Amino acid sequence: MAKKPQTPTDSEGQQRQSRKDILVARKHERQLRNIRIATIVVLVLIGIVLAIAFIDIPFLAPNRVVATVGDQTITLREWQNRVEYERAQRVIFLENQLQAFGGDVGIVQQFGGSVMNELLDREGLGQNVLNVMAEELVICNAVAERGIEITDDDVQTRIGEGYNFYGEGVSPTAQPEPTQTIQPTPSLTPIPTAVITQVVPIDTPFPTATAGPTATPAPTATPVPEAYFQEQYGALVTQLNDLGVDEATYRAAARAQLCRERLAEALAAEQNLSTTAPHASIFLIGANTEEAANETQALIESDGFLTVWNTILSRPEDPEATEAPETASYELLWRTQDSLESSLGADLASAAFTLDVNEPSEPIAVDNGDGTSSYYIIMVSGREERELSESELSTKKDELVQVFVDEQLTGNLQLNDLWRSHVPSLPALPNKFLAQPTATPEVAPTEAIVLPTAAPESEE
Repeated sequence: MAKKPQTPTDSEGQQRQSRKDILVARKHERQLRNIRIATIVVLVLIGIVLAIAFIDIPFLAPNRVVATVGDQTITLREWQNRVEYERAQRVIFLENQLQAFGGDVGIVQQFGGSVMNELLDREGLGQNVLNVMAEELVICNAVAERGIEITDDDVQTRIGEGYNFYGEGVSPTAQPEPTQTIQPTPSLTPIPTAVITQVVPIDTPFPTATAGPTATPAPTATPVPEAYFQEQYGALVTQLNDLGVDEATYRAAARAQLCRERLAEALAAEQNLSTTAPHASIFLIGANTEEAANETQALIESDGFLTVWNTILSRPEDPEATEAPETASYELLWRTQDSLESSLGADLASAAFTLDVNEPSEPIAVDNGDGTSSYYIIMVSGREERELSESELSTKKDELVQVFVDEQLTGNLQLNDLWRSHVPSLPALPNKFLAQPTATPEVAPTEAIVLPTAAPESEE
């Protein structure tokens, strides 16, 4: 009997299963290889990013440009150093105020509130510093173009003057002796002496008249010895260092201020800035309400301005009055139009330089800035060309510098918003200045002590 041939079913199945396992193994190997390659690529990319960050943050970013003025630039590092210096200055100012007011945070918050707000507004302070630095680039460049040299010795001298140190044994330059003020003639008709009975201080909400110049010479700074200057200056540098600011940044700011002063002098000479200006002396009667101003105007029409002015000025104080009088009178001697405008408004300043002398004005409304108005009736007692005060002349020089800077920056200033993400927050405002001020304890009213009265004498 012939043997039955073996079927290849089992052998072929085993072969097919082996090929399937090989294909699955190869696919799995390819997947693992792809994962390994992807992982290596990701790790390489992460390493590149970290390397770039490691190099960029400490080495490249600080040298990036945040502002360009013409062909000059301000780097991120320079700007950050200046911002930190400005913040340190404000912190030192608040610390000095706290010491001066005996540790009373409430008073410091009242008088230094704007400084605190600047420290809390990081971006606002950073923007202001960037604008100032752009202006300083223009100013210092203009000084150099004019051949004005500012040396390190000049900077040191300027710093010393801030401490009243003018060199060993050297006193500050004496101020010129002021001339005696010529009092204006108030009227062609002398004021009757009988009208002025008593001059008393008046409790009034109106601005207090600033006394005019007198023959008393202005006080001069007392020079200090070099040892004292070095001690005080060293203390300041130590404070700055403790707050993370170096002395070089402080001296750079002092140099920039010196550049501004030198350019102001140069522009004043180039443009022949006048040292004189028209001045006016005026008598004023102020009223709290329009009704009081109209009543005063009616009295002026009947009795004359000077009579009414003197009557108000010499009005006796009412000790039982609970409110301030509705009217007050005073005199301002020799003011420029700019000075009057800054204190009493443009309308009143214009009237002071357009009214005829000894001619009373109509009531002039002046906005108090709080939703209310005051009313003034003025009479010009004199006008003449006079020398500007040192402060007024300095203000006009500063205006020349600002106009020059604005012209130079227009179209030439480019800012890079990179700075917005790198605004320094240190030195920070100390938390003690944010504390609630201590409430003033209420004092209980003292009970009145009733003294015993003497017993009446008995009648016999």
